[in-house]
Amino acid sequence: MNHEPENPLVETFLAYMPDVMRRQAALHELHQSWRLIEASAKMNCPAEARLLLPAVQATRTDLVQLERDLVANMVHERVAQVLGEAATRAQYALDLLVRNLFERTADVGFLAADLDLCRFVAGETPDRTVAERRLGAYRDKYTVYDDILLLAPDGAVLAQADTAGRIDVSHDPLVAATLAAPGYLETFRASDLRPGQARALLYSQAMRAPDGGAPIGVLVLSFRFEHELAAIFRAYGDPDGRANMLLLDADDRVVSSADPLWVAPGVRVPVQLAGSTRMFAGREYLVSTFASSGYQGYPGPAGWKTQVMAPLDLAFRGSRDAFEVAPGMLQGLLSHAHTFNPALHALMSSVLGATQAIKRIVWNGKITGSLAVANEIHDNNRDNSRLNPVLDQITETGERSDTAFSQSIEGLYQTVLASSLQAAAFTAQLLVDMLDRSLYERANDCRWWALAGQLRQALAGGGEEEQAGLKDLLDHINGLYTVYSRIVVYDRAGRIVASTGAQDIVGSHIAGDTLRAVAGLRSEMDHYVEPFGASNLYDGRPTFIYHAAIRHPEREASVVGGIGIVFDSAVELRNMLESGVAGRANMHAFLVSPDGRVLCGTDSHRPAGAILPLARELFDTAVEHGRAARIVTHGGQYCVAACARADGYREFRSTPGREQPVLSVLLQSFGPERSPAELAAQGGQVRVRTAHEHGRDYALFHAGGALMALDAAAVVEAVPAARVKRTPGSGGARIGVLDVDADKGRRPFVWVFDLAALLAQRAAAPRLDGQVILVRHAAATVGLLVDDVHSVQRFAPEASSPTGLGEAGLCTGLIQANGGELLIQELSAGRLLQAVQAMA
Repeated sequence: MNHEPENPLVETFLAYMPDVMRRQAALHELHQSWRLIEASAKMNCPAEARLLLPAVQATRTDLVQLERDLVANMVHERVAQVLGEAATRAQYALDLLVRNLFERTADVGFLAADLDLCRFVAGETPDRTVAERRLGAYRDKYTVYDDILLLAPDGAVLAQADTAGRIDVSHDPLVAATLAAPGYLETFRASDLRPGQARALLYSQAMRAPDGGAPIGVLVLSFRFEHELAAIFRAYGDPDGRANMLLLDADDRVVSSADPLWVAPGVRVPVQLAGSTRMFAGREYLVSTFASSGYQGYPGPAGWKTQVMAPLDLAFRGSRDAFEVAPGMLQGLLSHAHTFNPALHALMSSVLGATQAIKRIVWNGKITGSLAVANEIHDNNRDNSRLNPVLDQITETGERSDTAFSQSIEGLYQTVLASSLQAAAFTAQLLVDMLDRSLYERANDCRWWALAGQLRQALAGGGEEEQAGLKDLLDHINGLYTVYSRIVVYDRAGRIVASTGAQDIVGSHIAGDTLRAVAGLRSEMDHYVEPFGASNLYDGRPTFIYHAAIRHPEREASVVGGIGIVFDSAVELRNMLESGVAGRANMHAFLVSPDGRVLCGTDSHRPAGAILPLARELFDTAVEHGRAARIVTHGGQYCVAACARADGYREFRSTPGREQPVLSVLLQSFGPERSPAELAAQGGQVRVRTAHEHGRDYALFHAGGALMALDAAAVVEAVPAARVKRTPGSGGARIGVLDVDADKGRRPFVWVFDLAALLAQRAAAPRLDGQVILVRHAAATVGLLVDDVHSVQRFAPEASSPTGLGEAGLCTGLIQANGGELLIQELSAGRLLQAVQAMA
């Protein structure tokens, strides 16, 4: 039994991971098998096994350590997977909330300067019904607000959008504080402005007289905080209920909880920005906390954080985003483990080293037995027939060990890939969520600005001078809302009468189909968006342009023109995509149409209008089910691909056919695709079937991707390539020297040569992986670096046929195995020694 202390990570988490515990138990059973082999060898053939036992014991010790490392890595990756998911959920939830609230800070400043409302508060237009109708129109378009209020400096309510919950006066100190503030105020607490609510998120700003004089009142926007947060919790909370999502204040108290019966609002909870375990209410949790860094200078409400808490007894339960990978693709992905998961690569290398050590033990044992038979060593002390069963046991147990470790490595890698797929899927979802929330604001903006009295009056009966004066109003709006590259106003004939930016388009006309669509809008609640494409309003670049009809100030049914707002897609869409892939290596993000045509992307090789060459099935699955994630090959690379469908935000996209369908795509590459030949060279061992009782024993091994053979009588043993020492005289196929035991009748060292380089099957490279075979001919011994040893097999003379090359070449014949389906190159030890003597 292993009595050494466990890894602290393993001690804490292993008991909650039954699948990892099962793998640990299976690996531990193999240790007992290795102990039984040692005991059997010591009892049944102590003399024959004398040289093998130290290697068997060393291998068993290595396997024990490998098991510890493997279990620790499996635990680490599972914890990292859960914490990574929790951190992503927490980050995206808060990012979306902060971005949403950032828009509110622009809204309150814009609406507080609304000329019609300022005239009402100043007493110039005293009709309260008209003012409240205007506030209601704003709330109907920007449905994130549940109320909008206009207050006098003494707190008297002058007008209110929520006429059903009318109040007469407010004694909230925010009124005086807002009048004294240079800009907007953000307030989150109970307020008499929203009676009956335990708390309200309010944005307030002072209103000034139409001539820009002293403050005359206060405008207050009441944000539908609970409604918005519930939607975010639904989108980014754990759908399986294994974790709870919280919004925390600066004192780490719960502002809101996705499951208030689990963790109640007002409770103080432990936080962990780095992600780790914390105790809460007698239960241990994995905790991940995220604090926002703000958005475009807006920090969000002071000290707010999002947190995901997963109790250890639930965190690892159930499957997470199961997926399938073709065996060849998985093998190709594993070949790149060193670039993206060094710990996994180190484990793979350790498993390979252990497998090679086991094969080397058996191979050397078979070589020893073959030499004994060849020398007719048959006495009571060296009965090699007793050694063969031990070697067979080592082979069988070695294969079981290799299978168990390989399956564990594959399971570990599946966890790593699942984490990557999961992160990509979340990011793809975030991108379409950000897009829809942004376009929701664009649809609202164009409809609201179309109601401006100055625009309606100018287009209904104003002359060219009055229409030209609209530029100042449009410049003011564009200065506040910098996401637009241009805002244009056009008359009922489609002629542009005013524009921000360059004035060369004033006097030109919008497209006829766009004009017809705008003229056909039924009410002020409707808008029209042009299909994403190149526009002369955006210097010939592709973009979204949102339009709303401008109606006659006295006849709502009469359309007198329209307003078009040109979204700065090249900047804004790119910023969205880059925010998703920021800090992630080898990742690109795209927004595409359902047919894969790029709207915007972070890969300069796939500009807008290009087709993203991904399997149609990925797009179709995302369109049908909302999102999809796959392991694919793309551009000659193995990639994680995730795709998500834009499903809308609030009422945005609720009308079929109005908005263009959009998908987001995330691609993260892991390394170049491997060819079938490369995968075959890295693949499992070729099985050789032979039933020859008489003949010659051959030592089989892999070199340069081919299976080769040497007369076993010429082979001394195989040793790890790591024992080779480079020398100043190394070069070409000669790679260094190997120390050997002088007391065995050999020189204290031998030269080592790369066999594949000798055979010109690959260029010589500074490599020291694989195994070294010591080959003796006459009195000379040389080391040959090969990829791996295979087995020792007996073949009848008729199984071998000459190559027909005479004395040329190192290959003297071909051995037919497996009924002629497999050809093994037979090398000549004598010719090998002759070839290398000139180099040594």
